[in-house]
Amino acid sequence: MEDLYPTRGTTEVVTPRRDPVVWGPLDAELEAFDRDGFLPVEDLLADEEVAVYREELDRLVADPAVRADERSIVEPRSQAVRSVFEVHRISDVFARLVRDERVVGTARRILGSDVYVHQSRINVKPGFGASGFYWHSDFETWHAEDGLPRMRTVSVSIALTRNHDTNGALMIMPGSHRTFLGCAGATPKDNYRKSLRMQDAGTPSDEALTRLADAHGIRLFTGRAGSATWFDCNAMHGSGDNITPYPRSNVFIVFNSVENTAVEPFAAPVRRPEFVGARDFTPVR
Repeated sequence: MEDLYPTRGTTEVVTPRRDPVVWGPLDAELEAFDRDGFLPVEDLLADEEVAVYREELDRLVADPAVRADERSIVEPRSQAVRSVFEVHRISDVFARLVRDERVVGTARRILGSDVYVHQSRINVKPGFGASGFYWHSDFETWHAEDGLPRMRTVSVSIALTRNHDTNGALMIMPGSHRTFLGCAGATPKDNYRKSLRMQDAGTPSDEALTRLADAHGIRLFTGRAGSATWFDCNAMHGSGDNITPYPRSNVFIVFNSVENTAVEPFAAPVRRPEFVGARDFTPVR
């Protein structure tokens, strides 16, 4: 299969986007998503729904069996749980959220087809030192290491705690989804073991990030628990450390089109495990 988005070579490579952003019909909301690469939703979940999902998040993080599972990622310094992957398979509560029409229906509108879950996780960013996620394009990793051929994938981050401007909230460069930045450097074997704790391979250079930030600016996403942000798979995004007392926790769901299923990795020696890059392409019903 032709590689439309080369990456992980000897030098950084800039490739203009070769795919649509919105694959279904455009409306006012999706025109904004097409332009910016993201769509904030202030009131996706009501307070009582947030309470249910937050209780389930707390239960999972406190469960010794979940912590011992390979799908749980812990902070290198504090040894606190940072993320739990494949959460829609571990938890019936989060499985229901994935099937909620407010969630999966929006993914179908954007991608113009049935969708399956490429990845799901809860992110727990406790106060007093939880580390951030460095600037990256998710598609760069999903293309290089999971074998997603085209940019037909969308993510939603649903806040389960309030996002302040001080507790490591999500940042996105508006419009950056129109340019693919192929990163320099080969992918180490089993890179996922390190990258899920701290990104290294697949990170842009300071010079490239400066050019993107100068061209597009940076948007910081704050809001109540129950708010959400949809963002394109190629949007350049990241988040800072959380040194405040206030946690920032969210559930993160990645939907991929059933017409864009994963092949062999384009720039990695082996596939990542299925809990990070699904190989079950069953549509969400």
